[in-house]
Amino acid sequence: MIVCYLGVGSNLGNRRENIKKALDYLAKTKGIKIEKASRIYETEPMGDPAQGKFLNAAIKIRTSLRPQLLLAALKKIEKDLGRKKTVRWGPRKIDLDILLYANKVIKRENLVIPHPRMFAREFVLKPLREII
Repeated sequence: MIVCYLGVGSNLGNRRENIKKALDYLAKTKGIKIEKASRIYETEPMGDPAQGKFLNAAIKIRTSLRPQLLLAALKKIEKDLGRKKTVRWGPRKIDLDILLYANKVIKRENLVIPHPRMFAREFVLKPLREII
């Protein structure tokens, strides 16, 4: 089982409940075991468009899923929880990102690990530091 760190965020609807449901879905996903979750932090959105504040957290998991399969599982959870594609960096009911996948460096069109913008985002780093 590989150690991975995920970011989770929500700024639409019942944000806290959206994160709880995402954790429930993750826990029920074959090949994923949640080991630790950070506290939930309220954060300001970055960039455009104008939108409400986010709740963000980080999660430590162990997984038997390869990176692309883990990404597919996260995208399915987002879809199942009602995430709709809108504008880039727009408001969203749930957002799940792979931050780190063991010590792997991956650069593909649809997946970059470590997450390419995590080091510039305190809303990712603060909860991540809590669980590493």
